[in-house]
Amino acid sequence: MTDLTAIARNYLAAWNEADAARRIGLLDAAFTQDVSYRDPIMQGDGHNGITQLIEGVQQRFPGFRFSLRGTPDGFGAFIRFSWNLGPEGVGSVIEGTDIGLIENGRLKSVTGFLDKVPAS
Repeated sequence: MTDLTAIARNYLAAWNEADAARRIGLLDAAFTQDVSYRDPIMQGDGHNGITQLIEGVQQRFPGFRFSLRGTPDGFGAFIRFSWNLGPEGVGSVIEGTDIGLIENGRLKSVTGFLDKVPAS
C-alpha cells in the first residue's frame, strides 16, 4: 500500500530544502525523472524544471516554509494534499492543494491549485 503522507512529506521536504546538493536526494525521493508540474502561475518539467521552480519560490519568499495542512488522501494512483506556505511560527500567507499522479511511490505529475493568495 502507498504511504500518501510520506509522499506528501517528501514533496514538501524538496520544496523546503535551500541547499542545492541536499535537494538532489530529496528530488529523487519525491519525483520521477520525467515529472511535470503545473499550477496557475508556473510550470516545470523534470528535476531541472522543478529545481528552477523551487529556487524561484525560495528567492521570492525568503525564510518561508511549506507545511502539510490536513491529511493526504487519494485513490488508485492519485494523491490529493493541501499545504501552507509562510514564515515559521506564523500563520500561512499562501495555501494550496495539489493533485498528483503516483508512479512507483513517487510523483510523476502534479497539478497545483492556489486556495489562498495575498492580494497583489
